[in-house]
Amino acid sequence: MTPKKIKTIAVEKSDYKVYLKKAKDLHDIMISARDSENWTAVGLNAVHCAISCCDTMLTFHLGIRSAEEDHTQAADLLLRVPRENVKSAASSFKRIIAKKNLIAHENREFYKGDADDILKITERFYKWVYSSLQD
Repeated sequence: MTPKKIKTIAVEKSDYKVYLKKAKDLHDIMISARDSENWTAVGLNAVHCAISCCDTMLTFHLGIRSAEEDHTQAADLLLRVPRENVKSAASSFKRIIAKKNLIAHENREFYKGDADDILKITERFYKWVYSSLQD
């Protein structure tokens, strides 16, 4: 069975800095939202921080970004990045993205426990991205 072709966009590898800056900004807002006990904002900024982190890695290492509507497809692209612990990072990314609908669209509040969970996973993913750029 042939794997599904994932739509991508070619980008300059040097553009990773733009996505990394976005990830840092979103990370900082996520932390500020946690400190303000704004749990929905923690969740939404965590999701967007993770997307920017993924874009950073794909741009830096492969010169591409996902052009798919479904962000989970980007996790499959992330597996192509030649970095240690990439499988674990891609799994973390999928877990973060899976919460997007709950946070933004479902008819229930996003609670402190939810925010703590997504923040923990996002922190780990964010730190992995930064450490992967140092090598």
